Amino acid sequence: MIIESVNNPKVKNWMKLKEKKYRDQEGLFLIEGDHLLKESLKANLVREIIAGDESFKVDNVPFYLVSEGVLKKLSSQVSSTKVIAVVEKIKTTKIVGDVCILDNIQDPGNLGAIIRSAVAFNISNLIMSADTVDLYNEKVIRASEGMIFKLNYQRGDLTQIIADLKKDGYQIWGTDVSKGVNLKEIQKEGNVAIIIGNEGQGMNPKYKDVCDKLINIKISHDCESLNASVAASIIFYQMME
Repeated sequence: MIIESVNNPKVKNWMKLKEKKYRDQEGLFLIEGDHLLKESLKANLVREIIAGDESFKVDNVPFYLVSEGVLKKLSSQVSSTKVIAVVEKIKTTKIVGDVCILDNIQDPGNLGAIIRSAVAFNISNLIMSADTVDLYNEKVIRASEGMIFKLNYQRGDLTQIIADLKKDGYQIWGTDVSKGVNLKEIQKEGNVAIIIGNEGQGMNPKYKDVCDKLINIKISHDCESLNASVAASIIFYQMME
């Protein structure tokens, strides 16, 4: 049986997941496309699969055949999508290994790119301030290219989280374009948590006093600053050296 109407109760429930408050209530979110479906299946988080043909059926996962009109209604992309899935939010686990702390990152593309770089350079954990863009924003998910399923996440009060990390022996690195030490001169010892600040204002000054080290990336005088995700990638790479 094919679901053809966008007014079908099932479709209406799926549509609600495009809004943050319903994602939070249900603990679910939507993903689109074959690549994201494969990655979410690897993570064993897929609750339902919604597609225009039966080639996307997977054993033991509820499958719904829908019309092109329903897929377009559910999709957030301009180009047509072939498959959408309802996926469980990623479970938070114990923090082990290096950490990236995001202080009020607002651009979903930046968050998605930071996720990709964290995976690429073996940063295992991403901690987000309460005012950082929603991890399950459709643009974040798309920009992460499926890497969203490969990290451990926390969201909350950074002051408390940083204090807990320090108790666990973490070195806290902050970013400061004017007073920080050149990143190349810093030697990593033990586990590190690096704070990446807001795109416009940088790291909140209130965190400077709790940082063990303040760092910066040496750039040309012709360039005022780097994009937050680019800066994060450079720092992650140097941390892995």
